[in-house]
Amino acid sequence: MKSLYPIAWAIGLGVVSVIADYFLKRASESPNAFQTPYFITGAAIFALSSFGWVYVLRHVKLAAIGAIYSVVTVVGLAAVELLILNEPFTKTEWLGLSLAISSLVLLSRFTMT
Repeated sequence: MKSLYPIAWAIGLGVVSVIADYFLKRASESPNAFQTPYFITGAAIFALSSFGWVYVLRHVKLAAIGAIYSVVTVVGLAAVELLILNEPFTKTEWLGLSLAISSLVLLSRFTMT
């Protein structure tokens, strides 16, 4: 049986990417977005996470990581939008999120074998 550590790392790196995206979203609200501390923080987080991705990609198929990363980021970014940015979802967006998660779960069943 393969080790679950790379999968756990992939999930953790997905969460880290969501955090970086949050900082970039905050930077985008400024007219000088690329000069804000938010932009520098978001970019630094993405750059540092690349070291973790090298470890993960050494141990797990790229397609499998793509499915895991996609589920984590879709759910994580939706949570940030709802809970932190206070941007409510419409019924159509909830349906789209549900279908996206379902498709990624199905994809992961084929890529993890």
